Amino acid sequence: MQIHGLQKMTLLDFPGRVACTVFLGGCDFRCPFCHNFELVDGTAGPQMDDAAILDFLRRRRGLLDGVAVTGGEPCLRKDLPELMESIRGMGFSVKLDTNGAHPGMLRTLLQRDLVQYVAMDIKNCPAKYASTCGLETLDLQPIRESVQLLMASRIDYEFRTTVVREMHEKPDFEEIAAWIRGARRYALQAFTDRDTVPFAGLHAPDREEMESYAAVVRPHVGEVLIRGIS
Repeated sequence: MQIHGLQKMTLLDFPGRVACTVFLGGCDFRCPFCHNFELVDGTAGPQMDDAAILDFLRRRRGLLDGVAVTGGEPCLRKDLPELMESIRGMGFSVKLDTNGAHPGMLRTLLQRDLVQYVAMDIKNCPAKYASTCGLETLDLQPIRESVQLLMASRIDYEFRTTVVREMHEKPDFEEIAAWIRGARRYALQAFTDRDTVPFAGLHAPDREEMESYAAVVRPHVGEVLIRGIS
């Protein structure tokens, strides 16, 4: 498997773990606010293969206890279960970041106990979902199926939304709250601009806006987090 990036240590990407982050290229969405668009459009080529990653992890036993697998969209890789199985066999916990569009792969990972934490994006309310993903149309049934898979699972998980002022407003979060009612954890992440974001002119909401959105969702889920606002 081709690996497009490695962050050798993080205390943020995998809650409760000292982890590294493995970046995989390719994605079926084209979100205008994507932080890793160089992994989506192929600008960033592969840097190593899975053998190199596994060798790195062998040398980090005792220093790291988790591996976050992100992208791009990792679930596009048919050999993802084999990579995670190798990582799990070395004693590491695995976290998956996913857009939720591939419930078949998610189901496989859950059934084989290959992932211990999943962070799944909820891009927006259903009516705005396709445009927020940078697409003309999008079948939401796979997304809904992934939501149900996680909510029925025993693993730790979170749903999360990157909040962009130009794309989100309060009624959207009322619909999201109804969609994920009963979920364990929901995180609102403020958009942060950077050079690799494909569209200019996007802005983060301020703290007051973020708090108001969190207040809408809070009665419906176990825990609501706000990230990216100082």
